[in-house]
Amino acid sequence: MHTLLLALFIVIIDQLSKLYIQTHMELGMSIPVIQDVFHITYILNPGAAFGLFENQTAFFVIIAICMIIAAIYFYPMIPKQYRLLRFGMGLMVGGAMGNVLDRIKTGYVVDFFDFRIWPIFNIADVGIVCGVGCIIFTIVYLYKEDGIK
Repeated sequence: MHTLLLALFIVIIDQLSKLYIQTHMELGMSIPVIQDVFHITYILNPGAAFGLFENQTAFFVIIAICMIIAAIYFYPMIPKQYRLLRFGMGLMVGGAMGNVLDRIKTGYVVDFFDFRIWPIFNIADVGIVCGVGCIIFTIVYLYKEDGIK
């Protein structure tokens, strides 16, 4: 239940932040938070990270839905002591749902965190990356310690 609430929290925060950006900024507008280091820059991303696979909305929606279905299917099989794995799945699913909602609505994902040396991203992307990081850490380090192969 906690994992579902975490996923829902990520979706809500992601969608509210994107709505705020869309209603308070013009497309392409950039507001420096720390000059030349971190800006809030409103863009519409038709692809994945680094601009890969532009305008492949159906592909991204299908991948996200498959990922969400897989997470729902495998979640009950995760031992309760693997809280970090469950936490990671909540972050990942919430992030995937946040971005897939954008893609279904408009075919684009609203991105706005701009560190100038990295592609612009959003809260859903943070959820996905942190979630996958938690999952990988659990699989590589914690499963190994328990002797699970």
